[in-house]
Amino acid sequence: MSTVTLPKDGAFHLTEEPHHPEGASTLLGFYIYLMSDCLIFSVLFATYAVLGGAYAAGPGPKELFDLDLIAVNTAMLLFSSITYGFAMLAMQRHNSKQVIGWLLVTAVFGACFLGIELYEFHHLIHEGAGPQRSAFLSAFFLLVGTHGLHVTFGLVWLFTLVFQVRKFGLTTAMQRRLSCLSLFWHFLDVIWIGVFSFVYLVRMV
Repeated sequence: MSTVTLPKDGAFHLTEEPHHPEGASTLLGFYIYLMSDCLIFSVLFATYAVLGGAYAAGPGPKELFDLDLIAVNTAMLLFSSITYGFAMLAMQRHNSKQVIGWLLVTAVFGACFLGIELYEFHHLIHEGAGPQRSAFLSAFFLLVGTHGLHVTFGLVWLFTLVFQVRKFGLTTAMQRRLSCLSLFWHFLDVIWIGVFSFVYLVRMV
């Protein structure tokens, strides 16, 4: 914050005061963001719960979903969460090279997850089961697609941090950013477990 002083000569001078360092407020703000994201996904889950049985005389989950493929996709995201945990352990040891290495491994698993999800979407649309086919499919594409967009954003964020760690090292600010992305990435893992259980498994029984 800047203050204005008026000396005897009548000239104005700006005195720069040091900015407040980032600290617990950053993590608090990020927790608030995650809570807002929880509300968004809660609405999407509720929408799917209401519309998930409205097939409009079209195909249902048993005809459309390949559980083996979805299980592989789930494993990709779970593995990415584990490797991100290894990156955080390397951060605590102040080992920049290992942090970057584990982040890149995490990115590979995340990219595989997105690739399989895009393949599933393409296959469903090719089979005539696009989001316009029924309320069930509209709710499905909206919920799963929103999660996929979050993973995409997480990957962009991850590559940005890889570049910054390589350039600036593991500064205090960088460790805080890595911690925020860790919270975000594990949050996406928890949401996907809910998607896998509620969207895929329950409807297949």
